[in-house]
Formats: sequence, structure tokens, C-alpha cells
Amino acid sequence: MVAAVRRGDSKRSVARQYGVALSTVQLWVDRAAGKRLDRVDWSDRPSGPSVSPRRTSREKEEVVLQIRQELKETSDLGEFGAAAIREEWLARNLPDVPAVRTIGYILERRGALDGQQRIRRPAPPSGWYLPEVANQHAEIDLWDVIEGLAIKGGPQVEVLTVLSLHGALSGAWPTTRITAKAVREALLEHWRESGLPDYVQFDNATVFQGPHQHRDAIGSVIRLCLSLQVTPIFVPPREPGFQAAIESFNGRWQAKVRMRFHHESVPSLQAQSAKYIAAHRGRTAQRRDTTPGRRCFPKRWKLNLQAQPQGRIIFLRRTTGAGQVSLLGHALEVDRKWPNRLVRCEVRFNEQVIRFYALRRRAPTDQPLLKEVPYVFPNKRFRE
Repeated sequence: MVAAVRRGDSKRSVARQYGVALSTVQLWVDRAAGKRLDRVDWSDRPSGPSVSPRRTSREKEEVVLQIRQELKETSDLGEFGAAAIREEWLARNLPDVPAVRTIGYILERRGALDGQQRIRRPAPPSGWYLPEVANQHAEIDLWDVIEGLAIKGGPQVEVLTVLSLHGALSGAWPTTRITAKAVREALLEHWRESGLPDYVQFDNATVFQGPHQHRDAIGSVIRLCLSLQVTPIFVPPREPGFQAAIESFNGRWQAKVRMRFHHESVPSLQAQSAKYIAAHRGRTAQRRDTTPGRRCFPKRWKLNLQAQPQGRIIFLRRTTGAGQVSLLGHALEVDRKWPNRLVRCEVRFNEQVIRFYALRRRAPTDQPLLKEVPYVFPNKRFRE
């Protein structure tokens, strides 16, 4: 550009020729003024000074570090942070007192901070605790219950909701009370319409899992899932994150359906919910074009709650300080070297074993087998 201008071309025509702004041509022409082109510094650099004129002087930084060291060694309170340094500066009647924030910047710049900053690691992929789901080779439906809702002047309301993790396929069933039978009916309605996923995930509520007071008890919802070859998964109690997607959907449903309109009855709430679900499915339809496929619902299938369970159940649990987990009423030792850590517990009925896999959010793809214990599910009559 500079050479073209020196040959006699106008700066504006050179700017059009090279597709740059006129100010860019002017900048480099001024930079090369009076110099041979091979002796011009063509490196780009900011227009301002290399050091900010407002930066604290080196001598002042040294005083800050000196006061910090003295406070660290002699202070009765044992405090030598930015606030304590400023108080000592004032006590010594030194001129030009720096602000607490300025002192903090000085300590950080000079490497005089004892605390370590938290390392921000990238979040694991969705469904990271199941390799097939994390790699988007399998779909998983997340189910949950919204409790404690009320219609003004009417009954208490509970809402059963579902959202597929990858495809965002949603559903909602408002009613006065959610029971295991209501969950089974909603599962069948949803899966007959949309197809079967590979996995289905619940929290540990009794309507999903079954009674907790009995050993080796699995509820009717689990038996329904196993009979359709859908693997049920139960998230760890009181652990955030595993149900984040469905809980976020629950919040949107409440904001866009329950709180947006006045509902005089449960049927009115159900009708408005159906409109929202239809609109939500329409908006997210494109996502399902690239997500894992769902199996067709079997035509001649019939639920037999008395059949011996086949397949597997997955429990996500956190071990105790002694490396144990509580599972199906049993206290099972996993690994004493894996205390207070997440594990994936796979109850495999056909193989009559329980396998425990280590889980770490920091290394989501590394899930080694920790232990395998024999387990035989008792053949007893199911009572609903």
C-alpha cells in the first residue's frame, strides 16, 4: 500500500484496491514517512503507551510488599491482606494511600497471594454418566413431578412431566394426585405416541421406584420399563445437576402455563397445558431430526407385573466415607479407596450380578469397573 502511494496513486484508490479503510492506508503511510521500506517497523502495536501512566510506581509496590511481609511475621491478628495493609499504611502516616482494590491488584501482579484461584473446568457432556447417551448414540427420557401447586379456590395440583435429553420431546400431565398407576398410564401414552427410548430417568420418589422400607422391592413403574426393554435410571438423592434439564422445563411450564393464565379448574389447566406442549414440540421438532431414534412400541405387548424382572436397573449413588452404598435395602461395600464418590450401580437380573463403575465429572469418559458382586433377585409375588 505504501509503495503504491509513493508511485503516485491516491490513498483513497489504494484503500479501495486493497479493501481496507482509508484510515488504515493513512496510518501505514505516516508510519513509513521519510524511511526506506525495508527499514520501517511494520509490526502492529497499540497507539497508546506501553505502560499505563496511571499504573502504581515500582517504589510504591515495594512498600506494599514490605508491609505485607512485616504484618505476616509480626501482626497479632495474623492478618496481612489488602485491607490490613491499607490500615497499616494509614497508621504509619505514609503519603498517597492506595485503595484496597489497588493493593489487591499489586499483590496479584507480584505473585504475593497465598490463596489459589478456583480452576474452572469445562462441564461434562449431557448424560455423561452413560457413555451411549453422552455420545448421542442413545436417547433418555427424564421424568419428574411438580408438587405443591394450587388452583385458587380449587384443589391441590401435581404435574407429571417428561423431557427427552437430546430431542427435547416434552409432555405434561396435570392432575390432583400422582400415583404409580398414573405414572404407568402416562408412560404408555407418551411411548405409544412417540416411541420407546433406550433409557428412562427418575428421581427416588416411591411413585417411580417403589417402596423404600422393604428389601429387594421394585415398583410397578420399574417392571413396566423392564418389560419394554427400557433401562430405568435413578439419580443420586440430594445431588444437583442430574435432573437439571427436566427441572428447567418444569420452571418454564409453570411460568408459561400455570402463572400466565387464571385457571378455574383442573380441566382448564389441562387444556392450557396441552396447548403449550403442542407449541413446545413444534418449536423443538428440528432437534429430533438429528437425535438418536426411538423404537416402535410393540403391538402385542401386555404388562405382566408378576413376571420375573429381566434386563437391568441403574442406580447412581454416592459412596459413604467407608466406600459403601445403600441399594435395594442392602448395604454393599464398593471400594474403601473410593469414599464419598459417585458410582454407577448396574443391577443385572439376567446375569445375577451388580456391577459398580467409578464416575468423575472431571474425567467423564473414564469409568472403570470397581467391583462386581453376585445378586439374585428373590422370586416373590408382586403386590401393588
